[in-house]
Amino acid sequence: MLYTEVLNKNKDFQLCYHKGKCVVSQNVIIYAKKNRLAVNRVGITTGKKLGNAVCRSRARRLIRQAWRENEIDAPIGLDIVIVARPHLLEVKSGVLSRYLRKYGIPALQQIYSGEELKYSGGA
Repeated sequence: MLYTEVLNKNKDFQLCYHKGKCVVSQNVIIYAKKNRLAVNRVGITTGKKLGNAVCRSRARRLIRQAWRENEIDAPIGLDIVIVARPHLLEVKSGVLSRYLRKYGIPALQQIYSGEELKYSGGA
């Protein structure tokens, strides 16, 4: 991942959940907040509602791949938590990537610039 490090401390996840802004779709929820670093830090959460370990791992792989394809367009300096929702397992891999390109990255740019989110829905 080009401009991305892994977000893996519980404290950082909690700060992102409570102080960050969120974008919601039927496949994922994206929480983001500024981190004052020269890199993005991305964390992926897959809960037990998604299914067994195989399903949760597949969801993480789908999210990681979609992020890799779109991270070049994301503003740098954000902590991002992507939460998988159960519907994610029913979609093809390109759907999440297109969602990030069309709605997720523009929402991250609005969060980074401090603007009010104009749209939070999508696929």
